[in-house]
Amino acid sequence: MESPRHSCLKLELPNPTELDEIELIFIKATWYDTHFDLSITNGLDSWVCKVSEEDVRERAAQWDQPVAEYIELAERYLGFQQPGSVYKFTDAGNGQRRLSWTFEKEGTKLEWRWKCQPSPNPKQTNSGILNFLMDANIRLSEEVVRKTKSFERLKVETEKCLAQSESFSNEKTEFESAIYAKFLSVLNSKKGKLRELREQLVKAGGNGGKSLEEDEESTEKTDPFDEGSDSEVETVKSGIGTSEDVQKGKSRGRKGIALK
Repeated sequence: MESPRHSCLKLELPNPTELDEIELIFIKATWYDTHFDLSITNGLDSWVCKVSEEDVRERAAQWDQPVAEYIELAERYLGFQQPGSVYKFTDAGNGQRRLSWTFEKEGTKLEWRWKCQPSPNPKQTNSGILNFLMDANIRLSEEVVRKTKSFERLKVETEKCLAQSESFSNEKTEFESAIYAKFLSVLNSKKGKLRELREQLVKAGGNGGKSLEEDEESTEKTDPFDEGSDSEVETVKSGIGTSEDVQKGKSRGRKGIALK
């Protein structure tokens, strides 16, 4: 079986008999997939409108609408008061009333009307509407209480989270400060060691410079090679000298080395 839906709309309308006064009515609706029922009261009198499946199909066909779309549109306008819509609850004779409301479709302003009959049991109709409103008010109050408690819990949790976040931020700042101080200490120590090594390298480089100078001086003091050898090489290259000359040259070279 389909599950019915319920709604109750409160309307403030001009009084059909006293134009300067406002008539307050409540429209309780029970919605089904293919039909719906209306119960209306102004607090004193009451009316009912039972719309059958055949009535809905006929009206939907007149407006070129599917039944589901017709029901959905009627529920929207009779479940909640729509801005821009003109609602009326006028006298239709013989104690009957005509409920109407307007809406726009494709730029055209349309009006739906349903005739309501006097309730055969006004007390029961009024009691049903009143009970529905009371139950709805109780459910709404309970929902408000639940939402309020949930909000309070959320507020407490939020404050805890903020406190933890602030604590974490402070700890992070302290940790970073401590790490930075240790880093500076290590960096300064490394700089001191590098400075000592640089000084040692400078000292070592100075001693090495002196030894190099001494080597250069000793090299400058070394006797030059005998120039006679060059002449011998030239004689050999030219091919003019004899073997005796070569032998004499060699003997002179040996004597020169021996004298030295």
